[in-house]
Amino acid sequence: MRVDLFDFELPPERIALRPVEPRDAARLLAVRPGAPAGLEDRLFCDLPGLLTPGDLLVFNDTRVIPARLGGRRIGRGDAEPKIEATLHQRVDQSRWKAFVKPAKRLQSGDVVRFGGEGRVCLLGTLDAVVESKGEGGEVVLSFSFHGPVLDEAIGQVGEMPLPPYIAARRPTDEQDLADYQTIYASREGAVAAPTAGLHFTQQLLERVKAAGIGTALVTLHVGAGTFLPVKADRTEDHRMHSEYGMVTEETAEQINAARAAGGRIVAVGTTSLRLLESAAGTDGTVAPFAEATDIFITPGYRFRAVDMLITNFHLPRSTLFMLVSAFSGLDTMKRAYAHAIEGGYRFYSYGDACLLHKAEAA
Repeated sequence: MRVDLFDFELPPERIALRPVEPRDAARLLAVRPGAPAGLEDRLFCDLPGLLTPGDLLVFNDTRVIPARLGGRRIGRGDAEPKIEATLHQRVDQSRWKAFVKPAKRLQSGDVVRFGGEGRVCLLGTLDAVVESKGEGGEVVLSFSFHGPVLDEAIGQVGEMPLPPYIAARRPTDEQDLADYQTIYASREGAVAAPTAGLHFTQQLLERVKAAGIGTALVTLHVGAGTFLPVKADRTEDHRMHSEYGMVTEETAEQINAARAAGGRIVAVGTTSLRLLESAAGTDGTVAPFAEATDIFITPGYRFRAVDMLITNFHLPRSTLFMLVSAFSGLDTMKRAYAHAIEGGYRFYSYGDACLLHKAEAA
């Protein structure tokens, strides 16, 4: 498909730079494919009343690490140019894939020194060697520390990796350490938040349970590739970056039992949806899963595991807008986004949310 089919105009003032308080006070647009009457303006705290007892919410419990590192290239002459790296995928206990800028200042074998005096134990810095260099500013960094020691060092040196459309308009601060993390995050490894889950509070989760709606946890470590623009003219020419995901045997059984009992599977976020679809067989049965996935969902995809989707409002021409268009229909989503823009909804990671119903199969 042509990528320009997924374009739309978004006024800059619609981009949310901070979340609302409390989290579940965000607006929620319920979207049912079909007629314009299928758009309903609600609040996120209304969610339990929009679902049915026996439905199952599937959350991504990944935890965001402070994956944005600032440093300098050292050891190649007097000049020490500044380097910014965003970790996006762990290779092993001492190596990470990362996007760096300016990439032209680095070559294989270079040493980058991150951090500064007093910011991390031992040497006050964290060194990494550029092991290899790929396309699009991607490198493999081999760090001087290993395992938990490396994790601790990154935690001290790094900053919360806010999306570019927020980071370009204001600096990261202490409040983001809490705001850019779901309340149920537990498994460290993401470099971007599964933002649909940011709207949940403990009180809302208790109301969900009281309404007879189940909950399940999966893990997809969201990578920085989620923010990369689609530069190709056609969707089939775009390459997705892979991300590691895990569905345990217990969770797979819980999902399959809910569906067998007539409940709907409600993915909380596109990350949960992509993982469930990666783990599902042709009959919709979800199997245990523990590997990387680079699934790219565009219109024409046949959804197997997920019946409803909770998600935020996404960027024009992005892979995520393509996904929601596949789920509810391109015309429906363009109509929904036009309604949201006109109605003052807040967009992107700290913005408002949609509750999407799946379009009927053609």
